[in-house]
Amino acid sequence: MIPTSLNRRNFLSAGLVAATLASRSQALAQSAAVTMPDESSVPFLWGAATAGHQIEGNNVASDIWLLEQVKPTLFSEPSGDACDSFERWHEDIGIARSLNLNAYRFSIEWSRVEPAERQVSFSALEHYRRMVVACREAGLAPILTLSHFTSPRWFAAKGGWLHHDAPTAFARHCERVIRHLGDGVSHVVTFNEPNLQLLGEWGRTPDPATRKTMADMLVAAARASGSDRFSLLNTGDAARMVAPVLEAHRLARKAIKAVRPDLPVGMTLAIPDDQGSGANSLLEDKRAKVYAPFFALARDDDFLGVQTYSRSLIGPDGPLPVPEGAEMTQTGDEFYPEAIGASIRYAYAQTGIPILVTENGLATEDDSQRARFIAGATASVIEARSDGVPVIGYLHWSLLDNFEWFAGYGPKFGLVAVDRTSFARTIKPSAQILAGIARSDLSR
Repeated sequence: MIPTSLNRRNFLSAGLVAATLASRSQALAQSAAVTMPDESSVPFLWGAATAGHQIEGNNVASDIWLLEQVKPTLFSEPSGDACDSFERWHEDIGIARSLNLNAYRFSIEWSRVEPAERQVSFSALEHYRRMVVACREAGLAPILTLSHFTSPRWFAAKGGWLHHDAPTAFARHCERVIRHLGDGVSHVVTFNEPNLQLLGEWGRTPDPATRKTMADMLVAAARASGSDRFSLLNTGDAARMVAPVLEAHRLARKAIKAVRPDLPVGMTLAIPDDQGSGANSLLEDKRAKVYAPFFALARDDDFLGVQTYSRSLIGPDGPLPVPEGAEMTQTGDEFYPEAIGASIRYAYAQTGIPILVTENGLATEDDSQRARFIAGATASVIEARSDGVPVIGYLHWSLLDNFEWFAGYGPKFGLVAVDRTSFARTIKPSAQILAGIARSDLSR
């Protein structure tokens, strides 16, 4: 179940027309294809990450949007206009480029592309294709996420990932997107943190009040959808959801490779720096239950996305509290920037494939704390790379202060502040720290 804690790492622990559209999409993508740069010219991907629902605004056909509206709800506030990035994406891409970055990770909102089952929005596909082209023109590698927690409302009302047709439906969506967006796409992430609920629930007893509110919220969403069910990623029976999500990843990877065999495909996992404490630590139990099934499948991928925010201490009875007196972040995590270095070493040791840091950051109102975090975290990544770990990039979370799910607009993860009324963007001083590190590394 999804806890109401602000801790972001606990989020969601809790026919003919198609053929015609595919033909048009392929022709348009080919005519507007952007030449991909020589890999040797981009030795490392320095970038920032975002997710559609958290920044675009008015994602009205998605499952999460509905959950924000029903009563009761676990969401502290609705996403609403978010950062207005569905309209202001040009500005966001420009900011990323101004910070000397050469990569931008963003997600494709399935609910915009397919707002009703098998009814595809050519306009939405074109919107995302223009973003890919603009990224390339700005010198940014477009890294796409095809499922960043959200899915269409119709999909959730059918039973979500527990419906027998879910893996096939997702693979069909992935094939459609990649065929339309063309050769400009740099890397593709199928699923964002599909292990998150397992991570949040391991060694913990869900709060009964939160569990009941979650159940009541899903019942209300089902009723509003004219269904007897409503299910989405990282909710409900986490263990039961692993198999269909892994099958969806397999089918999506196959579908993407059928369109572009050269396109690197992977998934991302939530992996704190797990540290055992004491001789009888349950560290290995956690690793076997939370990461192992995903690592096994990822070994056939082109890369693994690692997402780390802090460390996790594990004793003989499970998770341990943050050490007394430790520096904390806005969301209750321990300030521990070097965690990312340990996480990527562990992930590589388990999979043997290249690692892409797809998210790393912290929530804080004190931008000087973020500046210190960036310096420490990137140093640990560079050290791991120097030691031979094939790290191919570092993407900071997040480019913008955005909608942080149950916590609403309270937590500040962004390199850029966003005015909640005018949507004016203001680059924070900490962003210049990352810009300087990227410039120095890429100029070597």
